[in-house]
Amino acid sequence: MVEGGATTADRTEFTECWRTVWKTPYIMRLALSAGIGGLLFGYDTGVISGALLYIRDDFEDVDKKTWLQETIVSMAVAGAIIGAAFGGYMNDRWGRRVAILAADIVFFFGAIVMAVAPNPWVIIIGRILVGLGVGMASMTAPLYISEASPARIRGALVSTNGLMITGGQFLSYLINLAFTRAPGTWRWMLGVAGIPAVVQFVLMLSLPESPRWLYRKDRVDEARAILEKIYPAHEVEDELNALKLSVDAEKADEAIIGEGMIAKVKGALKNRVVRRGLYAGITVQVAQQFVGINTVMYYAPTIVQFAGFASNSVALALSLITSGLNAVGSIVSMCFVDRYGRRRLMLVSMTGIIFFLVILSVVFMEASSHAPKIGGVESAHFGSNSTCSAYLTAPDAPRWSCMTCLKADCAFCANAASEFHPGACLDSSKVVRGECRAENRVFFQQGCPSKFGFLAVVLLGLYIISYSPGMGTVPWIVNSEIYPLRYRGVGGGIAAVSNWCSNLIVSESYLSLTEALGAGGTFFLFAGISTISLVFIYFLVPETKGLQFEEVEKLLEDGYRPRFFGGKKEQSKDQVESA
Repeated sequence: MVEGGATTADRTEFTECWRTVWKTPYIMRLALSAGIGGLLFGYDTGVISGALLYIRDDFEDVDKKTWLQETIVSMAVAGAIIGAAFGGYMNDRWGRRVAILAADIVFFFGAIVMAVAPNPWVIIIGRILVGLGVGMASMTAPLYISEASPARIRGALVSTNGLMITGGQFLSYLINLAFTRAPGTWRWMLGVAGIPAVVQFVLMLSLPESPRWLYRKDRVDEARAILEKIYPAHEVEDELNALKLSVDAEKADEAIIGEGMIAKVKGALKNRVVRRGLYAGITVQVAQQFVGINTVMYYAPTIVQFAGFASNSVALALSLITSGLNAVGSIVSMCFVDRYGRRRLMLVSMTGIIFFLVILSVVFMEASSHAPKIGGVESAHFGSNSTCSAYLTAPDAPRWSCMTCLKADCAFCANAASEFHPGACLDSSKVVRGECRAENRVFFQQGCPSKFGFLAVVLLGLYIISYSPGMGTVPWIVNSEIYPLRYRGVGGGIAAVSNWCSNLIVSESYLSLTEALGAGGTFFLFAGISTISLVFIYFLVPETKGLQFEEVEKLLEDGYRPRFFGGKKEQSKDQVESA
């Protein structure tokens, strides 16, 4: 919890966190149990990237229709938008614990629906259900952890949620690899997601509600009992006093603006402090998505195939590297988030993201321009019925390359001697794919053979290393700290919805963008948007490291001027006039 009593740690918060939870392991039990919500988030994000490869193999409609692939991926995000919005209401009305339990139930049933789906549309229904659960968990887990954490280690403990997200993504790639040769492949990949939901449900049944929410509901003795498990005895009364002041102020506001969700939203938007908090909170959540991270998480194997690796299992194995780096970056964030600050980590992270997106763009453009040529003899080898019809009728057919062939919705069958020699432009049907592979050739549908392929994978890894310690975890920490206590539920809900709306836009448009702009052009577009996001973060997001919630509220009330690697309070109007 959070309202006061504890001083800022002198060491890194991670070191202080380790020392505190060693003395009071109950705190870590609370954080890790709630953090499984992040694991659900991460698993769902990562698992679809591998499952999609095999869903395409089973359903020809999915393989042929880019929009259907995007819909299968993005409907979980659409469900998460609704879940995040409703989660804010549930948090304030029924409590953080109930919201997490409800999220687990919805997520579990969604996983089962996906596992038994007879057609793509039932998969989409299951994706919507797991999205509802993920959306509710995405904004509830950090809130629950922050309200059950001493201020001196709050950032590190909230970072455990980010670690669970990246850990869930890494786990999903391991599960994908484990089931690549199992009957049912993608059904197992998607169905296993229900297991952590059951585990969290059981654990949360034995854990208490947020002490702050209990106090707000006049269950003071229950709140005190929980605080006694979290804080040293001499700090409990200070925390209770701080809670009383905060809740009294909240009730005074509600007497003016009302208790309903609509009234709270209106009241939040009219409140200058909350508006400034939302400027910062929404900025970092939108920026987190528009750097393009979930194109890598949702479509990592597909991107690896764009880079020239045609095999599903190879694409999944290489994608595991990026997912592992993401998990490592979350640990780095836990170590340094309070030594160097939230704002500094995000600014450095965004700078690295922009640099590597630009380099990735150049590499993919070079790979496209050096794609193997189409050989007329090679194409004729498989017969006119197998050859791409667009190639047969094209007036410029002699100038066609593998990339031209793929843009015509056909496939490239590599030369028997070398993938980099001229190959055949063939129809992309399953039958023709079998004919190509029967001659021990490689069948490319997503990308072309490229000598730049390994470099592209390395750059993807460097992009993840830049993203994960800063933009991967810090936006969720900022949003657990930036709002006044009485508006934390609604503020966190609005920011989470903005995150998921941005996620939906990116995930629903990525494959279409690559068809229109190419992989290189799409990464360059993300680099441009990331540059704009960096400017907004610099001017709108203050530093909150080590501050009590009351101090954050005062910082927003006074205003602040941006300073590189840290926020600085701005003089109030009265101070300026008296100067």
